[in-house]
Amino acid sequence: MSQHDIGLMGLAVMGQNLVLNMASRGYSVGVFNRTTATTDEFINGTAAGKTISGYHSVEELVANLKSPRRVMLMVKAGPAVDALIGQLTPLLDPGDIIIDGGNTQFDDTNRRTTEVEDSGLLFIGTGVSGGEEGALLGPSIMPGGSPDAWPYVKDLLQEISAKVGPEGDIPCCEWVGPAGAGHYVKMVHNGIEYGDMQLICEAYFILKHALGLSNEELYRVFSDWNEGDLQSYLIEITRDIFTVTDEASGGHLVDQILDTAGQKGTGKWMSQHALDLGVPTTLITEAVFARCLSAQKDARERAEDVLSGPTGTYDGDRDAFIEDVRQALFASKITSYAQGYVQLDAAAEEFGWELDNGQIALLWRGGCIIRATFLEDIKAAFDRDADLENLLLDDFFRNAIETAQPSWRRVVATAVELGLPVPGFSAALAYFDGYRRGRLPANLLQAQRDYFGAHTYRRLDQDGTFHTDWIRERQLED
Repeated sequence: MSQHDIGLMGLAVMGQNLVLNMASRGYSVGVFNRTTATTDEFINGTAAGKTISGYHSVEELVANLKSPRRVMLMVKAGPAVDALIGQLTPLLDPGDIIIDGGNTQFDDTNRRTTEVEDSGLLFIGTGVSGGEEGALLGPSIMPGGSPDAWPYVKDLLQEISAKVGPEGDIPCCEWVGPAGAGHYVKMVHNGIEYGDMQLICEAYFILKHALGLSNEELYRVFSDWNEGDLQSYLIEITRDIFTVTDEASGGHLVDQILDTAGQKGTGKWMSQHALDLGVPTTLITEAVFARCLSAQKDARERAEDVLSGPTGTYDGDRDAFIEDVRQALFASKITSYAQGYVQLDAAAEEFGWELDNGQIALLWRGGCIIRATFLEDIKAAFDRDADLENLLLDDFFRNAIETAQPSWRRVVATAVELGLPVPGFSAALAYFDGYRRGRLPANLLQAQRDYFGAHTYRRLDQDGTFHTDWIRERQLED
């Protein structure tokens, strides 16, 4: 009976495509799905004739794996992962490896790494980004967990990952760090994805409503932008969306789509943990809130009949304003990534991880949703200074922001004057203006806290903490 290189459990589309990817690289794969009909359909369908075998029980699958056994789970994050780990643990031998490739919350991976290692096994929690196409052709893979497991999965995971570089031979897969580090980096990737998508949508909204651009004109604008420093997968697919017509209405499909955004929670996780860490990941949090507001469609429609605000269009130089929007989008995008890396650094300090920020940029360079030429510049920034405190302080990005600032401010001001919501652009600009100032109004805030709650304050000119009886001082002054 054949001995497989790896087993995979969970045959939804992502799982099936990863299996096909592995088989295309010469690996023998055993598969299992809780619904046996799904296994049989896959084996007799797209997997037919390939080095893939299906099994109707976990015991059968495990019995047909080479040692050390490698079992990858591609099931819905949450209790299902714990249940499968519980099934697998008594069937595996010390040194065997369980890999969770789902969209798992990082703290679950922290916990599972400890639990699985305590049972004598090794555990990997890995982010996999790129959607269905990436899973089949080469995703971005972000593994973390038990370091001792990496040598036994490195070749396989790197071979099935996307490749970048001048020769197309640099894998978008490298060891991230212990415990939940891999899933944390995937969470930050997804949060940045939320931010990127929100910024692009705001650029679209401004161009559509301030300038009245048609979908054909929007296609040309995004096509031009994809040739420059904004070149990315998301700009590319946005360009293509404007070309698709709708048979039912005769117009463009994008105009017939209900304006309520869905979300699976990873952006929210990042914002929640930013609050736990005390880091201002403001743009991504605003992107999450923008999706929440979009979901309140009925309330917004009721409010539209009651609340008033400015209307109108931009009456200045059309081409110059399009360039302003491009610059504002680029500056906001830089700020989003800067915030993401600040959060990565804070998490690394919190959990004792040693993260390679430049390497993380390369992991995102191909296969994943946020892949962009721009990530090469991030890698170069961390090559120049591995301890870079904030991307905004790197010469390349500082100069780019300096160039974009006038446009950025004009776009936000114009949007406000026209009553167009730009929470992403404005949050990014507010963060930039706050970060670049050595003094903020928190001195007054601390005085307020001390006034009503005796929370004390520190002084600029003396060490220690101080408290003032503000009511008494005020009365004496009177």
